[in-house]
Amino acid sequence: MATFVLVPGMLHGAWWYRPLTDGLRAAGHEVYPLTLTGVSERGHLNNGAVNLDTHIQDVLATLEAERLTDVVLVGHSYGGMVLSGVADRAPERIAALVYADAFVPRDGESAYRIVNDVWKQRYLAGAAAGGGTTVVGSNPALDPRASVHPTASLFQPVALTGAGEAVTRRVYIHAERFEDSPLLETYDRLRDDPAWTVHALPVGHDLIHEAPEEFLKIALTAAE
Repeated sequence: MATFVLVPGMLHGAWWYRPLTDGLRAAGHEVYPLTLTGVSERGHLNNGAVNLDTHIQDVLATLEAERLTDVVLVGHSYGGMVLSGVADRAPERIAALVYADAFVPRDGESAYRIVNDVWKQRYLAGAAAGGGTTVVGSNPALDPRASVHPTASLFQPVALTGAGEAVTRRVYIHAERFEDSPLLETYDRLRDDPAWTVHALPVGHDLIHEAPEEFLKIALTAAE
């Protein structure tokens, strides 16, 4: 039996992972899908002080409180920023990292720094619409449960010491049909790196609904 901790992307909560959560539990694994501070059902905690460090601490606190070790840590989209911070701070608790069409930052990078110009403008517009404290999820293609998201988490650079490199099982899933994807440079950087196992799926960014079986298979393989 493996232990999975699932970190959602921007605007989404633990509920986004439901198909994967159900599939992993049906296979006999322990699963902890998380909702980050200030998002979705935890949106009432959103304020200008909630940042990337807050979200990293959300995950670290779960690992500590539940006494979790040998964890397969899965992150979608923005969740990759959080994964990298957690792996750097608690590599001894992590067995594998699965970045699902997600950011894989280097030291000093923020989500805003990594994204392309299209997404930079979306971040800025969302922040302005939210009064400078939130990014507003207004795309009608989003799940109706999608919520506001703390702006500071997208602009704060991640501080990495290199300790996370001790986690040698690293998986990346690239969504080939993500329109205006801000992650193409990340995919190009990783796909020929022997330290990574990289999958490219002919789907959009909403992997949990567009490629549920493939997502589950990749997650299960990462736990082996």
